[in-house]
Amino acid sequence: MRSGAWPATEPTEVEITAGAARLAVDLRGGGLRSLTAGDRELLDGYPAGTVPGGRRGGVLLPWPNRLRQGRWTWRGRQLQLELAGPDKPNAMHGLVSWQPWAVLEQADDAVTVGTVVEARSGYPFRLAAALDYAVQPTRLAVTLRVRNAGAEPAPFGAGLHPYLAVGADTDGAIADAELDLPARTELVVDSGGLPTGERRPFDGAVGRIGDRSLDTPLTDLDRDADGWARVRLHAPALGTLELAVDRAWPWLQVYTGDTLPEGQRRRSVAVEPMTCPPNALADDVDLVVLDPGADWAGTWTLAWEV
Repeated sequence: MRSGAWPATEPTEVEITAGAARLAVDLRGGGLRSLTAGDRELLDGYPAGTVPGGRRGGVLLPWPNRLRQGRWTWRGRQLQLELAGPDKPNAMHGLVSWQPWAVLEQADDAVTVGTVVEARSGYPFRLAAALDYAVQPTRLAVTLRVRNAGAEPAPFGAGLHPYLAVGADTDGAIADAELDLPARTELVVDSGGLPTGERRPFDGAVGRIGDRSLDTPLTDLDRDADGWARVRLHAPALGTLELAVDRAWPWLQVYTGDTLPEGQRRRSVAVEPMTCPPNALADDVDLVVLDPGADWAGTWTLAWEV
């Protein structure tokens, strides 16, 4: 049978609002495309229907960051994931960045989207993932939930990839912003962003960013009595953004965008909540392991000034 039908080609996303705050969630990947408060861009996002550079707003599952040569071993099985490319011989940022997510529940100010990570040769486990987004006039809350939908214990790591705006979109705009990070330890990485095996103390009181370059995994997070660790980014043009993570996120990756293409370079600061560091599947560091049917959840928030 011949048919004249074609797949939909328009961008697919869902929006929620509260007061002057508006969030757009890209249903190709499930991540944060845009967050605004009135005429202020709070995230360095991307236009609807485009493939974002630098994994802007992306969901990183079942591993965040890099995996050296895509190789890892789990309980005696040698596994090989697809590589990013000949110039980047690593597996990067998980498996769900470009696959469809479905709207599971929706209200004016909240939405839940979900997808399934299907088993494959390089990751022979099956996970169900859901993201709960809720927006208030001065706050966004994001909860990632993961369930083992397979028949054997499943290891995974997770992360999310928001780029915090500074009120300008020109290269180098982060220079006058001030950054305070709640971390005491840096994981030392090589030029490819992979661990060298060394850790060293880190002073999170960065202050004015200036020309400082960061693409750094951080841990040993200082936490409030409620268990939350808080990142503060203050920019003269935008005010203060505060990104906070609960105890489910023991790692942060902070990236000042130095390796992005011209027109995107050093114009925002990526602060990525992560459950584990780079190369965690291979190094077996801080992996979450879920029994069949078991769940995991982690929440982070972003707050801004009125």
